Amino acid sequence: MTAIVQITSAQNSKLKLVNRLRSKRGREAEARFVIDYERDLRRALALGYRADFLLHCPDLGGDARDIDCEMAEVTAQLLRRISYRDNPDGLLAVMHSMQPKGRAWLKGASVRSALVLVDLRVPGNIGALMRSADASGCEAIILVDCALDIYNPNIIRSSTGACFLDNIVAFTTDEALEYLGSADLEIVAADVGGSSLYEQDFAAKTAIVLGAEDRGLSASWLSSADRRIRIPMAGRAADSLNVSVSGAILMFELQRQRHHGR
Repeated sequence: MTAIVQITSAQNSKLKLVNRLRSKRGREAEARFVIDYERDLRRALALGYRADFLLHCPDLGGDARDIDCEMAEVTAQLLRRISYRDNPDGLLAVMHSMQPKGRAWLKGASVRSALVLVDLRVPGNIGALMRSADASGCEAIILVDCALDIYNPNIIRSSTGACFLDNIVAFTTDEALEYLGSADLEIVAADVGGSSLYEQDFAAKTAIVLGAEDRGLSASWLSSADRRIRIPMAGRAADSLNVSVSGAILMFELQRQRHHGR
């Protein structure tokens, strides 16, 4: 680790950069992003990401002595001012972004299960679905017509680091449908008018497709689906589930059948 400098002014260029990186436009322009939590930082580094510099407040905790990059010490007041978290844990990292993988990677990959997220707009849901996809063994995540970037702080936090995996691809609807067809992945669309999940026998290669909670999937996706499925509801008041919960149920049912049979 290089020598530690002290930052005492809110006008410092590093702090101003952190503030710029809070927006998607800033992250894209700088090709960098911010991690506010040591757990996520450790996971990003383990997955090949590089830190540009760290900001550390010893009074708030955190230990970065083993990380080989520039580090600056800041006061608790300054770190709280620029942190996305209400209670920062003493470390904030500015990271170099990675170029996302695209169709070329997918063409060469052996994908037997994919999660397709169409026009989702709530970052916490996207991150939670990435986390469940990794936990269930889903091999690819396709973000379709997504206005958000994977370095959104709520995606990072709710994914618990799964957003740093190298199996995430961004497509338009046309690109996604073309890929799924060419890869022989059965398109299984989540739809309230579909057949019961518990009547399904999933194919060897399956893409689970989810739309936004309030709008669902478009007509083009529903007409392109090989089948439409729903999760049966037994509640008297609740007639739906959060999309991240629905996705987790569908992915784990797919994996249960794949590994343990019907």
